[in-house]
Amino acid sequence: MPEEIIERIYRIPVPLPGNPLKELNAYLIKGTDRAVLIDTGFRQPACREALFAGLRELGLRRGEVDVLLTHLHSDHSGLAPEAAQDRTIYVSEADRPTLDDLHARQVHWDKLEERFQEEGFPRHLLARMQETNPARSMAPPSGGHYQSLRDGEVLEVGGYRLQCLLMPGHTPGQMCFWMEEQGVMFTGDHVLFDITPNITAWIQMKDALGTYLDSLRKIDAYDVRLALPGHRKTGDFHQRIAQLLEHHHRRLDEALSVVKAHPGRPAYDIAGHMTWKIRANSWQDFPVAQKWFAVGECMSHLDYLTVRGKVQKTVADGKAAYYAV
Repeated sequence: MPEEIIERIYRIPVPLPGNPLKELNAYLIKGTDRAVLIDTGFRQPACREALFAGLRELGLRRGEVDVLLTHLHSDHSGLAPEAAQDRTIYVSEADRPTLDDLHARQVHWDKLEERFQEEGFPRHLLARMQETNPARSMAPPSGGHYQSLRDGEVLEVGGYRLQCLLMPGHTPGQMCFWMEEQGVMFTGDHVLFDITPNITAWIQMKDALGTYLDSLRKIDAYDVRLALPGHRKTGDFHQRIAQLLEHHHRRLDEALSVVKAHPGRPAYDIAGHMTWKIRANSWQDFPVAQKWFAVGECMSHLDYLTVRGKVQKTVADGKAAYYAV
């Protein structure tokens, strides 16, 4: 059931079955001239049914909305071409290539798999990820009319002005949308309240975690009175930013401690010695998809420590090893 948050802005809850995120918050801004849908859900039946039922309840159908994406991840973008059809899909310039250029998408995944192999992720598990990772299997198909957005651009809809703020880290082109007059910020996955955003390593960013922390400090300067996140509930915006910064500094300390205790190991092994909030008896029992996310997050923390000279990374015979400096 759609929920009106403020006048002409609605939240459409989109379930994410089998995913720890549980639900996506899609937002509809309904103007007299046009309607804009912020994020869509996975390209899967449960998401499709909930999203389009929500639109129908608000008097709209697929093909009658423009789509505004906070970032490229498939739980946000999967249904964008279906929802927009011949209308426009807006996304940041940095995130656009892996959505509307299938060759660029394949190059991205090939390079990422090379990095994971270098970090000790078993090949047979990587092969399973090609089918089970929703980032790949539920991503939008080819097609769609995409338009790039740059930092600072303003979109007008429903009497509101949305300023596009580039906040890289969660993805290279994660964007938040700021309604200054109302004090409302659509945060995507940049700031979440019930859960911590996954910050993984990216081929396009040498230091994704450092970039993310810088983006958190940057967005903290905005006078946000209502944050509308991509998942679950909202909360105290500035308090949450402080919590996220502290969380990652604790995780950095933990990663460095593991490197000191287990020198010469790749990220796959280091991640296995870190703490994770997941129900599993051991690292070996982790679900493959969650193990992939954990290793990616571990890599981003190791990259941060390497860039700052606290850890040294070596690669020999295609295998990475980390040592405390």
